[in-house]
Amino acid sequence: MSHLRVALCQLDTVVGEVDGNADRIIDRLARVEAEGADLAAFPELALTGYPPEDLLLKPAFVAHNLAALEKVAAATSSCVALVGFVDVAGDEDLDDAVAHAAGAGTVAREAAIRGAPRRLRNAVAVCVGGGVLGVYHKRRLPNYGVFDEERWFAPGTTDLELYKVAGMPVGVSICEDLWFPGGPIPLQAQGGARLVVNINASPYSIGREADRRAVARARVTESGCAIAYVNQVGGQDELVFDGGSFVMDATGAVLGAAPRFVEASLIVDVPVPSGNVGTSLPVVSVSGAPRDQAGRPPPPAPPALGEEAEVYEALVLGTRDYLRKNGFTDAVIGLSGGVDSSLVATIAVDALGAGHVHGLSMPSRYSSAGSVTDATSLAEHLDIDLRSVPIENVHAVFTSVLADALGEDPTGLTDENLQSRIRGVFLMAVSNARGWIVLTTGNKSELATGYSTLYGDSAGGFAVIKDVPKTLVYRLCRYRNARAGKELVPESVLTKAPSAELRPDQRDDQSLPAYDILDPLLEALVLNDRSIADVVGAGYDPELVVRVAALVDNAEYKRRQSPPGVRITAKAFGKDRRMPITNRYRDPAPETTPAPSGAGSDPAAAGGGDGVLPRA
Repeated sequence: MSHLRVALCQLDTVVGEVDGNADRIIDRLARVEAEGADLAAFPELALTGYPPEDLLLKPAFVAHNLAALEKVAAATSSCVALVGFVDVAGDEDLDDAVAHAAGAGTVAREAAIRGAPRRLRNAVAVCVGGGVLGVYHKRRLPNYGVFDEERWFAPGTTDLELYKVAGMPVGVSICEDLWFPGGPIPLQAQGGARLVVNINASPYSIGREADRRAVARARVTESGCAIAYVNQVGGQDELVFDGGSFVMDATGAVLGAAPRFVEASLIVDVPVPSGNVGTSLPVVSVSGAPRDQAGRPPPPAPPALGEEAEVYEALVLGTRDYLRKNGFTDAVIGLSGGVDSSLVATIAVDALGAGHVHGLSMPSRYSSAGSVTDATSLAEHLDIDLRSVPIENVHAVFTSVLADALGEDPTGLTDENLQSRIRGVFLMAVSNARGWIVLTTGNKSELATGYSTLYGDSAGGFAVIKDVPKTLVYRLCRYRNARAGKELVPESVLTKAPSAELRPDQRDDQSLPAYDILDPLLEALVLNDRSIADVVGAGYDPELVVRVAALVDNAEYKRRQSPPGVRITAKAFGKDRRMPITNRYRDPAPETTPAPSGAGSDPAAAGGGDGVLPRA
């Protein structure tokens, strides 16, 4: 039996590095062609990187991407390359102007784009034999969650066509085109396609791989043809792309899958139907009959990842790529001896290497001996540099100076936050002096409830675990210890009561509900947007639900000022959840539920961090 040899090339592209992305594509194309590939597919918008966001408003950027496409196309020979790029399309005058300017170079093309109506398309080019034989425009544009494609693109409206590659009629589609029934894929199959290649930049969230397989299987059932799904890999700001490309045959069986969270080329031989395949859509002949080559054995299935494993890999990849792509080689972390800073340090070591991670221990008069010892033990287990900078002297001076300004000694929340801000000053000073990025250590439970100090523990350049609930923090530490077969995070860190240690005998559960109660509440209120009445109806204490909802509402202004961090859930704070700061709407509580004492005005309602904004 003859085969169509398909290579799915999941690359870690860099947004804006157009020439570098083109070189990556050309290099990978040469490698898979040497292995006999008939067709190589690259991720969505591979030339620009995804998502390019408002770079698309710059005509020079769009023109540069078009010039890079010509460079990639010129490098093709017998292997067909499906390359994601930004197309300029619209009326014929614009198309002609841009095509004419192409001969005069990128600057002329930029001028043509600037002087014409903006009709950008998210596109894939079909390249072979040194040129572009066809272009497909994405028809369904996602405009929810982290996606804003309607801001930049118009949907594709051109007639569908197929491409005959090594004797197989092939359809082409892009990401969202796969996700809903009745889209272009069944139309391509009805028109004669026996394989549809879907190029993607699908960001990671917990459980997303299963969603993708289920959707692909639904399209296979709907269309009756095989689907090849290629995904991007790598970190881009808060997003992580996990790869996991796969080929699914017309029965829904997976013929091959690529590993997740790493660059890879998945090469799969897809059987070509014998005899002539009837088609009703226009067909562009791209390459001749299938080559007489022995069938390649199916690639071994990558190991399945449990929830803790996939989240951990996402955090490592997101941290590594954020630092690498932004020019940082080293990171500094405030090590308190607590579980959050321990997890961040462990992730940083896996992302950067122990020699590039630095800890700063900053004990105060309230730091327990156990916490100082735990920070030292963690540094020894991870083999990282740890420097101790006690803050007692500075704290005393600040207290004295503030007493003059306030007319009394700073106490309570003022004094607690003062300590946190002193530590933030030290970390940022080290960052300035050494060029190391500060990794903050706050988790999603704290971010949700405002249990943090602005310009204190929230000060830094990247928030590694900002989308990780506290209970998952503990699970990830235990997972990493088990994977190492030894203690990396000391057991004493995992068993002691969590505390900010900013006042005598302080514990988190004095300001917040226990985390095993708080985290499910936050999942309902934030991730699932459930009403207070819904959550109370599920069996939670009404007064507790109202209190937690008030903490979430009142902390919005603090979350806006937090650094970016890795997204691992379907609704992270940031682009996924865009709440107004000035906002008087409050979800109504059941009539019998009393309002929490001081909600919306008492600084303690912020969970022990800064005071909240005044509310009417």
